Amino acid sequence: MKIKALLVLGAGLLGVFAGQADDMARDAIKDRIKPVGQIHVAGAQAQTAAASGPRSGADVFKSSCFACHGTGVMGAPKAGDAAAWNDRIAKGVDTLLNHAINGFNAMPPKGTCGNCSDEEIKAAIEHMIEGL
Repeated sequence: MKIKALLVLGAGLLGVFAGQADDMARDAIKDRIKPVGQIHVAGAQAQTAAASGPRSGADVFKSSCFACHGTGVMGAPKAGDAAAWNDRIAKGVDTLLNHAINGFNAMPPKGTCGNCSDEEIKAAIEHMIEGL
């Protein structure tokens, strides 16, 4: 009878530890296969977005505009280049802003900053033409 009780106790303990090991293995697998990133649908509000206030024109330029307007890719006027900007500035800030928000020629709407507000886009434009 003692041997039978010990065998049942041993089998029970083995089952408990095996169950815990299986749970830990499942957690490890879930951790290894979790998505690297998330999908953001245009127009949808990000659930974890924290209100941080508007970004400065320099911040928007560095993070989103520099790729084209820092190098002149596909005819984009380079920031601070008066010759490239003079004709565009002559059309007025409203036209510049309209082209930046809605897209123009090779520039897509809002450039590469889909989450920028219109005010942030305007600040980036002002940063690029500052001093011209």
